[in-house]
Amino acid sequence: MISQPSRHCTVELQALPSRIGQVRRIVSAQLRYWHLDPLIELAALGVTELLTNVHRHAEPDKMCTVEIELRRDLLTLSVHDHDPRLPVLRDADSLSTCGRGLAMVAAVSESWGVRPHGEGGKAVWFTLPAPPPAVAAPQPVYGPAATLCADAAEHHMSEPAPARSAVAG
Repeated sequence: MISQPSRHCTVELQALPSRIGQVRRIVSAQLRYWHLDPLIELAALGVTELLTNVHRHAEPDKMCTVEIELRRDLLTLSVHDHDPRLPVLRDADSLSTCGRGLAMVAAVSESWGVRPHGEGGKAVWFTLPAPPPAVAAPQPVYGPAATLCADAAEHHMSEPAPARSAVAG
Protein backbone atom coordinates (compact mmCIF):
# COMPACT_ATOMS: atom_id res chain seq x y z
CA MET A 1 0.00 0.00 0.00
CA ILE A 2 1.26 3.46 -0.91
CA SER A 3 0.69 5.82 2.00
CA GLN A 4 1.16 9.01 -0.05
CA PRO A 5 1.13 8.53 -3.82
CA SER A 6 2.28 11.38 -5.99
CA ARG A 7 -0.26 13.74 -7.47
CA HIS A 8 0.36 14.91 -11.00
CA CYS A 9 -1.17 17.40 -13.44
CA THR A 10 0.04 18.53 -16.88
CA VAL A 11 -1.22 21.27 -19.15
CA GLU A 12 -0.05 21.72 -22.75
CA LEU A 13 -0.39 25.16 -24.30
CA GLN A 14 1.05 27.83 -26.50
CA ALA A 15 2.75 30.39 -24.21
CA LEU A 16 0.74 33.42 -25.26
CA PRO A 17 -0.27 36.14 -22.79
CA SER A 18 -3.95 35.14 -22.92
CA ARG A 19 -3.10 31.52 -22.09
CA ILE A 20 -0.83 32.39 -19.16
CA GLY A 21 -3.83 33.65 -17.18
CA GLN A 22 -5.70 30.45 -17.91
CA VAL A 23 -2.82 28.34 -16.65
CA ARG A 24 -2.64 30.43 -13.47
CA ARG A 25 -6.31 29.59 -12.85
CA ILE A 26 -5.72 25.90 -13.56
CA VAL A 27 -2.72 25.81 -11.17
CA SER A 28 -4.79 27.59 -8.51
CA ALA A 29 -7.71 25.18 -8.89
CA GLN A 30 -5.40 22.16 -8.76
CA LEU A 31 -3.68 23.37 -5.60
CA ARG A 32 -7.05 24.09 -3.96
CA TYR A 33 -8.11 20.53 -4.83
CA TRP A 34 -4.96 19.21 -3.16
CA HIS A 35 -5.65 21.45 -0.13
CA LEU A 36 -2.51 23.49 -0.78
CA ASP A 37 -4.16 26.92 -0.68
CA PRO A 38 -1.16 28.61 1.07
CA LEU A 39 1.02 27.78 -1.97
CA ILE A 40 -1.30 29.20 -4.65
CA GLU A 41 0.20 32.70 -4.88
CA LEU A 42 3.81 31.53 -4.98
CA ALA A 43 3.07 28.74 -7.47
CA ALA A 44 1.09 31.07 -9.73
CA LEU A 45 3.84 33.70 -9.62
CA GLY A 46 6.56 31.17 -10.48
CA VAL A 47 4.59 29.58 -13.31
CA THR A 48 3.76 33.03 -14.71
CA GLU A 49 7.43 33.98 -14.79
CA LEU A 50 8.47 30.72 -16.47
CA LEU A 51 5.70 30.97 -19.08
CA THR A 52 6.59 34.59 -19.75
CA ASN A 53 10.17 33.45 -20.46
CA VAL A 54 8.85 30.90 -22.97
CA HIS A 55 6.71 33.58 -24.60
CA ARG A 56 9.60 36.05 -24.84
CA HIS A 57 12.52 33.78 -25.65
CA ALA A 58 11.61 30.26 -26.81
CA GLU A 59 12.29 29.23 -30.38
CA PRO A 60 11.30 27.62 -32.73
CA ASP A 61 7.80 27.74 -31.24
CA LYS A 62 5.93 28.76 -28.11
CA MET A 63 4.45 25.33 -27.36
CA CYS A 64 5.16 24.14 -23.85
CA THR A 65 3.93 21.89 -21.07
CA VAL A 66 3.35 22.94 -17.49
CA GLU A 67 3.72 20.10 -15.03
CA ILE A 68 2.63 20.15 -11.39
CA GLU A 69 3.65 17.31 -9.12
CA LEU A 70 3.08 16.78 -5.42
CA ARG A 71 5.24 14.19 -3.70
CA ARG A 72 4.91 13.93 0.06
CA ASP A 73 6.02 17.33 1.32
CA LEU A 74 7.32 18.87 -1.92
CA LEU A 75 5.45 20.57 -4.75
CA THR A 76 7.37 20.76 -8.03
CA LEU A 77 6.25 22.96 -10.92
CA SER A 78 8.03 22.83 -14.25
CA VAL A 79 7.69 24.30 -17.72
CA HIS A 80 9.00 22.24 -20.64
CA ASP A 81 9.66 23.91 -24.00
CA HIS A 82 11.40 23.04 -27.28
CA ASP A 83 14.22 25.60 -27.08
CA PRO A 84 17.59 24.10 -26.01
CA ARG A 85 18.97 27.47 -24.87
CA LEU A 86 19.25 27.65 -21.10
CA PRO A 87 17.83 30.62 -19.21
CA VAL A 88 20.28 32.91 -17.46
CA LEU A 89 19.77 34.26 -13.95
CA ARG A 90 20.93 37.85 -14.12
CA ASP A 91 20.90 41.00 -12.07
CA ALA A 92 18.58 43.53 -13.66
CA ASP A 93 19.33 47.18 -13.03
CA SER A 94 16.73 49.22 -11.19
CA LEU A 95 15.35 50.79 -14.39
CA SER A 96 14.97 47.55 -16.37
CA THR A 97 11.44 46.52 -17.26
CA CYS A 98 12.39 42.86 -17.62
CA GLY A 99 15.06 40.39 -16.55
CA ARG A 100 13.88 39.66 -13.02
CA GLY A 101 11.75 36.56 -13.62
CA LEU A 102 14.24 33.86 -12.66
CA ALA A 103 15.45 35.93 -9.70
CA MET A 104 11.85 36.06 -8.46
CA VAL A 105 11.44 32.31 -8.96
CA ALA A 106 14.69 31.73 -7.04
CA ALA A 107 13.55 34.06 -4.25
CA VAL A 108 10.14 32.45 -3.66
CA SER A 109 11.09 28.80 -4.17
CA GLU A 110 12.91 26.27 -2.06
CA SER A 111 15.01 25.29 -5.08
CA TRP A 112 14.96 25.70 -8.86
CA GLY A 113 16.90 24.53 -11.88
CA VAL A 114 17.02 23.59 -15.53
CA ARG A 115 17.39 20.16 -17.12
CA PRO A 116 17.43 18.91 -20.72
CA HIS A 117 14.04 17.63 -21.83
CA GLY A 118 13.19 15.70 -24.96
CA GLU A 119 15.05 16.26 -28.18
CA GLY A 120 16.60 19.70 -28.01
CA GLY A 121 14.32 21.15 -25.32
CA LYS A 122 14.57 21.93 -21.64
CA ALA A 123 12.51 21.99 -18.47
CA VAL A 124 12.80 24.86 -16.00
CA TRP A 125 11.48 23.83 -12.59
CA PHE A 126 11.05 25.08 -9.04
CA THR A 127 9.92 23.53 -5.78
CA LEU A 128 7.83 24.74 -2.86
CA PRO A 129 7.57 23.03 0.53
CA ALA A 130 4.11 21.51 1.00
CA PRO A 131 2.20 20.91 4.23
CA PRO A 132 2.46 17.45 5.80
CA PRO A 133 0.68 14.68 3.83
CA ALA A 134 -2.09 14.30 6.42
CA VAL A 135 -3.22 17.82 5.57
CA ALA A 136 -2.47 17.82 1.84
CA ALA A 137 -3.72 14.39 0.74
CA PRO A 138 -7.10 14.58 -1.02
CA GLN A 139 -9.30 11.56 -1.53
CA PRO A 140 -8.48 9.81 -4.82
CA VAL A 141 -10.76 10.49 -7.76
CA TYR A 142 -11.99 7.41 -9.57
CA GLY A 143 -13.96 7.04 -12.74
CA PRO A 144 -13.63 7.64 -16.45
CA ALA A 145 -13.63 11.44 -16.18
CA ALA A 146 -10.96 12.03 -13.56
CA THR A 147 -9.51 15.08 -15.31
CA LEU A 148 -9.40 17.83 -12.75
CA CYS A 149 -7.25 20.13 -14.84
CA ALA A 150 -9.83 20.16 -17.62
CA ASP A 151 -12.67 20.53 -15.10
CA ALA A 152 -10.86 23.38 -13.39
CA ALA A 153 -10.37 25.10 -16.71
CA GLU A 154 -14.09 24.85 -17.51
CA HIS A 155 -15.27 26.05 -14.10
CA HIS A 156 -12.79 28.91 -13.69
CA MET A 157 -12.67 30.43 -17.18
CA SER A 158 -15.22 32.28 -19.21
CA GLU A 159 -13.95 30.92 -22.53
CA PRO A 160 -13.11 27.32 -23.47
CA ALA A 161 -9.43 26.60 -23.00
CA PRO A 162 -7.53 25.15 -25.94
CA ALA A 163 -4.95 23.78 -23.51
CA ARG A 164 -4.88 19.99 -23.21
CA SER A 165 -4.46 18.52 -19.78
CA ALA A 166 -4.14 15.25 -17.93
CA VAL A 167 -4.28 14.29 -14.27
CA ALA A 168 -3.12 11.23 -12.42
CA GLY A 169 -4.33 10.76 -8.87
